Amino acid sequence: MTVIQWFPGHMAKALRLVKEKLNLVDIVLELVDARLPESSRNPQLEQLLETKPHIMVLTKKDMADPNVTARWLRYYESKGIPAVAVDSQHGQLSAIEKKINVVLKDKLALRESKGIIQQRVKVMCIGIPNVGKSTLLNHLVNKNVAITGNRPGVTKAQQWLKAGKLMSLLDTPGILWPKFEDQEIGKRLALTGAIKDSLYAKDDIALYGLEHFKQTNPKALQEKYKLTDEQMQLSNVDLLLELTKKMGFKEDYDRASERIIFDIRQSKLGRYTLEIPQLGGE
Repeated sequence: MTVIQWFPGHMAKALRLVKEKLNLVDIVLELVDARLPESSRNPQLEQLLETKPHIMVLTKKDMADPNVTARWLRYYESKGIPAVAVDSQHGQLSAIEKKINVVLKDKLALRESKGIIQQRVKVMCIGIPNVGKSTLLNHLVNKNVAITGNRPGVTKAQQWLKAGKLMSLLDTPGILWPKFEDQEIGKRLALTGAIKDSLYAKDDIALYGLEHFKQTNPKALQEKYKLTDEQMQLSNVDLLLELTKKMGFKEDYDRASERIIFDIRQSKLGRYTLEIPQLGGE
């Protein structure tokens, strides 16, 4: 498989700006994709947040397996990281505000004791490309102010946005890291759209997606593509060849692979999560 990497120049610049602005904010919202929470965490950002109050926001919960999302929330809370899951399409401002009030309880109480009650909490939003950050921000501020797009690398600059009565939000571009130590992470990011489609072999990622659904939800795979029991027993490569024919693409495996990838991204095979947390006692 081709090694997957993507770290354009604006991401390096954005990382430097995050470091510079971190001391100006009260708290950080670290947005991750609920379908792959750990794989969508930037380890460079994790290191920056070690001494800063922050909340893990699992976006796209409506696309992820709800039972696994609940396990991820328990996992992060067990690690001492406050976490909340949201549907990026609807914002859920109150859930995020409630979590901020809990995390910053002492700081907000101190401000109130000094008569400072109108000052907004300064919040920085960070995350990797295509994690749903700009879409979420637009719903939080109830305006179309953050540029959105169903592709990575849309947001290129930082901007302050007012949300509700509590927050001033600092939007930042999506930031990946220079090298994926584990190519499994690269596959997950590619399948969910965090990496430009031109940077990986589509058949590799389609095969990865087929294997995931064969293992976790074979019924959805079989029903979506009207596969027989015999076809479900084929190897992933042979199944891809069979699907290419069924889709009418003859021997255009790339085109069929692209169709499979986008079907998975658009939840046409149902809700799914690509990684499961290991909780004590489970």
